Amino acid sequence: MTQTTEAALGSLVRSASAHAADLSLDARLAEAQALLCDDLAWVEQALRETAAQGPAPAVNAARHLVEMGGKRVRPMALLLAGACFGTVPPAARHLAVCVELIHSATLLHDDVIDEGTERRGREAARLVWGNAVSVLAGDLLLTHALLTAQREAPALMPGLLQMLRRLVEGEIVQLRGRSELEVSESVYAAILRDKTAALFRFATSAGAELAGASLRWQTVLGNFGESIGMAFQLVDDLLDYSGEETGKTMFADLRQGKLTLPLVLAVQAEPGLLEQLRKIRAGDQSAVSVLRQSVIASGVCQKVSARALGYTTRAIEQLDVLPASPARSLLRAVAQQLAERSR
Repeated sequence: MTQTTEAALGSLVRSASAHAADLSLDARLAEAQALLCDDLAWVEQALRETAAQGPAPAVNAARHLVEMGGKRVRPMALLLAGACFGTVPPAARHLAVCVELIHSATLLHDDVIDEGTERRGREAARLVWGNAVSVLAGDLLLTHALLTAQREAPALMPGLLQMLRRLVEGEIVQLRGRSELEVSESVYAAILRDKTAALFRFATSAGAELAGASLRWQTVLGNFGESIGMAFQLVDDLLDYSGEETGKTMFADLRQGKLTLPLVLAVQAEPGLLEQLRKIRAGDQSAVSVLRQSVIASGVCQKVSARALGYTTRAIEQLDVLPASPARSLLRAVAQQLAERSR
C-alpha cells in the first residue's frame, strides 16, 4: 500500500476506531482496508496525475488541494458500493476519481465564495494564488471529471450532469440565503440534499450500476448515499459549534452568517438571535462568539445530533437488505462513524 493511500484510509479507520463500541468494528475495518488496498492506491495515483494536467498557475492551485489528501469518503463509498456485488470493475475506479475531482472543485469554489482561509489544515489555495486562479483551478478539475466520465462511463453522463445541476442550484440557494435571511428548515433541507447529499447519492448508485447491480440495488445504495450525505453535512454543521479542528477555518459558517440547521432551529426558538446574525453579516465579528454561545445554550445541537443519527439509522437500514459482504460491513462502519462524530 502506498503512503498516500494508507493515509487516506487510515484517517477514516482511526476516526471510526476511536469510538468503536467493540473490537468487531476494528476487525471489519481492517478486513475492508485489505479489500480496497489496490483500488485506493490506483485512485490516489490517478487523482494526483490528473490534477497535474493543465496550465499554470491554475494547475498549481489544483495540485495544492488534491495533494493535501483527505478522507476520500466519496470515492471510497463508490468503490465499496461496487464491491458489494463482486470485484470492482475498472470503470468504477475511474468514476471514483471523477467524484473526488468534483468534490475538490467544489472546495476550491467554496473557499472563494466563503472567503475561507484554511482547508485541510493548510492555507487555502485562494490565499496563495488568488481568487481568480482558485476558481479556474476548480473549473479545471471539473472538466477533468467530465472528460473522465464521458470516456469511461458514458451511460452515466445524464445522471452526472443532473447531479451537477443540483449541486450548483444548492449553492445558489445557500448564497441567496445570506442576504434574504430566510430562516426555513425546508429551504435548509433542500440545500443539504442538493449541495452535499446529491454527490454521495450519485457515487453509491454509480458504483452499484458499474458493478452490474440491478436497478433495485442501485436505488438501495443511492438511498444509502443520500442518507449518509445528509448525516455527513449535519455533523459538519455541528462541528462549527464544537470548536473541534476540522481542517477548515474555525467557526467559518458562523463568521459568514451562513444558515446551518443549528442556527435555523435556534432562531426559530428565539427570533431575537436574528439581530446578532444581522450584525455578523454587517461585518461585526464580535457578535460571532455571542451567537455561538446562544445557539449552544439553546439545546438545538442535541436536536441536530439526533437528526443526524436518524439519517445514519436510515442509511444502515438500507444496507441491511443487501447480501452480507466485507464491503457492506465497511459501508456500515462508515455510517456508524458519522453517528459517533455527532455525539
